[in-house]
Amino acid sequence: MSTSHQIAPPRPVLPEEAPARLRRAGAGARRLVGLLFVTPFVLVMVAFLVIPLTYSLWLSLHRTTLLQGEYFSGLENYVRAFTDPEFLTGVRRVALFGLVQIPVMLGLALVGALILDVVAGRLARAFRLTLFMPYAVPAVVGTLMWGFIYSPSFGVVRGVDLFSDNWIMLALGNIVTWQWTGYNMIVLYAALQGLPRDVYEAAAVDGADQWRIAWRVKVPMIRSALVLTTVFAIIGTLQFFTEVQTLRPIASKAISAGFTPNLYAYNMAFQYSEFEYSAAISFALGAVVFVGSYVFLFVTRKKGGTR
Repeated sequence: MSTSHQIAPPRPVLPEEAPARLRRAGAGARRLVGLLFVTPFVLVMVAFLVIPLTYSLWLSLHRTTLLQGEYFSGLENYVRAFTDPEFLTGVRRVALFGLVQIPVMLGLALVGALILDVVAGRLARAFRLTLFMPYAVPAVVGTLMWGFIYSPSFGVVRGVDLFSDNWIMLALGNIVTWQWTGYNMIVLYAALQGLPRDVYEAAAVDGADQWRIAWRVKVPMIRSALVLTTVFAIIGTLQFFTEVQTLRPIASKAISAGFTPNLYAYNMAFQYSEFEYSAAISFALGAVVFVGSYVFLFVTRKKGGTR
């Protein structure tokens, strides 16, 4: 006796289920479009960041000698870097440079931002454009310009050799402050523009003048922007390179091959052909930058009472 099996017809889609399926299909299409937009960035990042960093890390773990050729050395290059007086002196030099230059630069930027916040009209726009203009000048061009101004033979400054050991840090600090004050001022000014104006009005009603409103109300409220600009300044200072490399040909007596860690790594690679050690110096400097930034953030969070 045979039994027959009947295939049940497919269940029709209920009207209330159609929008859900359409939403799922639309979400999948949006994800695909998003991936297509992100793909160029990912490819560029992998090609110009991930692969070079990976290769540099691989180099830093190797050494090349005449007898052994290239061989895996482990952390030998890093031990050499952190016991190298030239590298450690360069780190101390840029750290001391930053302790003086960063507060001066950010102090000027903060004062400029506070002035812009209360001044309106064409004067404010002209002032903002004038202070931001040095940042638009390439660092090499700006450094060359200041190099001509500092020149003891035909420069503006006479009687003082700004390329000597005693004055070179002041000369470099002036260049960096001139170039980056306007950029930091715009960042702080943007943060001030985002503050609620009713807070100022309430402080004015309580009898506070513009000075007290600035330092008791505005500055504490843009603390996060101040922390951000300080972290960027710390990172940039520890990676100091362009200005010293540009001035070195005309200030060779004061700027040595290891004047800053980045300059030391550059010269070890392209002047002495020690590419493996140069890569180790670069990663060692990266560790110093990370530690310095973390310590600053830890201290500011602790003082601010945040976690």
